[in-house]
Amino acid sequence: MNNKRRGAAAAGSVMAVLVLAVGCGSGGSNAGRAGNSVQPVGDSKALGNGYDTGYGSGGAGADPAAGAGYGSGGDAAAATSARAGQLAVRDVANVGSVVTDSAGLTLYRFDKDTAKPPTSNCSGDCATAWPPVPAADVSAAAGIDAAQLGEVTRADGSKQLTLGGWPVYRYAKDTQAGEAKGEGVGGTWHALAADGKKAVDQKGAQKPGTPATGGTGAGTGSGMGSGMGSGMGDMNAKSGTELSVATDAKLGKILVDGQGRTLYRFNKDSAWPMKFGCLDACLDTWKPAAPVDKTKVSGIAEKLVGSVKRPDGSQQLTIDCWPVYLFTGDTQPGQTNGHNKQGLWFAVDDAGKKIPGDR
Repeated sequence: MNNKRRGAAAAGSVMAVLVLAVGCGSGGSNAGRAGNSVQPVGDSKALGNGYDTGYGSGGAGADPAAGAGYGSGGDAAAATSARAGQLAVRDVANVGSVVTDSAGLTLYRFDKDTAKPPTSNCSGDCATAWPPVPAADVSAAAGIDAAQLGEVTRADGSKQLTLGGWPVYRYAKDTQAGEAKGEGVGGTWHALAADGKKAVDQKGAQKPGTPATGGTGAGTGSGMGSGMGSGMGDMNAKSGTELSVATDAKLGKILVDGQGRTLYRFNKDSAWPMKFGCLDACLDTWKPAAPVDKTKVSGIAEKLVGSVKRPDGSQQLTIDCWPVYLFTGDTQPGQTNGHNKQGLWFAVDDAGKKIPGDR
């Protein structure tokens, strides 16, 4: 009898796995794909960092100390008091482009502090809720001027990191990469922008510089910001649409986010089993797109829209089970400068498929 029960239980487990696998199965057919949230299978780094044929080297690899226990059910307190490692810039929904530590934790500034001269006015219980970030062993990834980094000596003699003169903190209630629960707390705490200012004040501001060119995708989207893309971001914002289809003069129908920015997929990622090829330094240039509300999707079947949990614990939008990204070289809505970059990155059409690079 016990053997029969064990057999039945084992069969049930196998069936459960099969049921879970249906949502993002292998093969080219879309039939039966529910577009639900899926979990990565195995070691996501098995495909490499995906950044070995183009921009830069020496990735922003996660600092084991900074990430201790973080995003894996470990001790969040240990993570919030650890060294920051390599700082990076990350887009956080409803906040903007914020500075994070090497584990993806959002970094903050306090309005009651001062930047000139740098002074911290958060101690005692305040420093328990808002752990000061140690100044030791900190470096800056692309997008952050290392000259803006500094330190201030706290009342207890410890050295605290400063950015643009402002003392830097984490928030104890941020327990997942990409969270910014501390934004606006008490009207005095704000996520940091790359220049030390408040990220929320710069949200939606156009990034400086000119549209990126060069590589196999160069020129694909030049000028498109004043054509197809010029009204797409405004139109989506007014309608509340978070994912839609636009028409590019060269590529045809392409998927764009709520701000009209082109979405891309990466050949070194894998849809099934779900694995990520864009890690570490790759994420400085290719930003994981945030999940969307399926009721705010236009022009694409809802069943193709889903999300996946990345190795750092954050959630990423998936289209037809493929993770999708934004390209930092697209500086205006409607540009497609990332298409066919390195022969690995491609815009996505309204059927959820990658668009050929020879268009």
